[in-house]
Amino acid sequence: MKIIVTGSTGFVAKALIETLINAGNEVHAIIRSHSDTSGIHQETKFYTDNGKSSDLVQYFKKIHADGVIHLASLFLAQHEVEDTEALVVSNILFGTRLLEASIHSDVNWFINTGTFWQHYNNETYNPVNLYAATKQAFQDVAKFYYETQNINFVTIKLNDTFGAGDTRKKVFNLWKNLATSGEDLGMSPGDQVIDISYITDIVEAYTLMINLLEKDTNYSYKGQAYVVSSSERMPLKELAKVYEEATDSTLNITWGERPYRNREVMYPWDKGEVVPGWKQNTSLKNAIQKS
Repeated sequence: MKIIVTGSTGFVAKALIETLINAGNEVHAIIRSHSDTSGIHQETKFYTDNGKSSDLVQYFKKIHADGVIHLASLFLAQHEVEDTEALVVSNILFGTRLLEASIHSDVNWFINTGTFWQHYNNETYNPVNLYAATKQAFQDVAKFYYETQNINFVTIKLNDTFGAGDTRKKVFNLWKNLATSGEDLGMSPGDQVIDISYITDIVEAYTLMINLLEKDTNYSYKGQAYVVSSSERMPLKELAKVYEEATDSTLNITWGERPYRNREVMYPWDKGEVVPGWKQNTSLKNAIQKS
């Protein structure tokens, strides 16, 4: 297949591109002029987006892609006034331009990426922050396209992710540095439940969804939203213990030294349907050891 991927410089996208190309697919990544492509599979074909929708349409028509995997987004846990435009442009406008190009070039399917943060307090829709609100807004925009055009649009919602090669300032990297340095770290009380998935399991969810959409000539999946969710959810305090056991290390954490942040997600959304045929294959402990 020919597959267009956005967000290719991100952790999940890099791993997914690697898998797709190794399986014999041709991957086209849409990047910006300042994107660092050094860590992306060398056989990836790149297109630098100049912001013009007409040029993007022409590019889509030129390559005749089978599908799009949309992983690009601007994530800000808390935004400032000056961030407003960037969030809308990145998380709503760019996706809309992709859909417009897709329907003008007969793309068969489109996999969007959403977030559990669209479901604060485990509600059908309640955005944790403006980032989550823009993710929901794009899904609402997409409804126009999949209701009026032949495109199989689905969303896969992710929560926390981790794995080898992850350079983001996430909790496991924080703890890895803490275990090495032996320093003390003040954290929140640690009662918030964590739903975190290993990268190979996440990649498998996307490849399963691709296979389902390729066979779905009746567009029966269009508009559906699925999740990737850990079968080992636990409070942050317990997760720290699992990490210590998996790495044979000690974490000097002072629980309760810091307050919970505004609109802290104490219990992640648990009402989503997992990607059909998907299940967690790597235990949390083994995944931490592989990372």
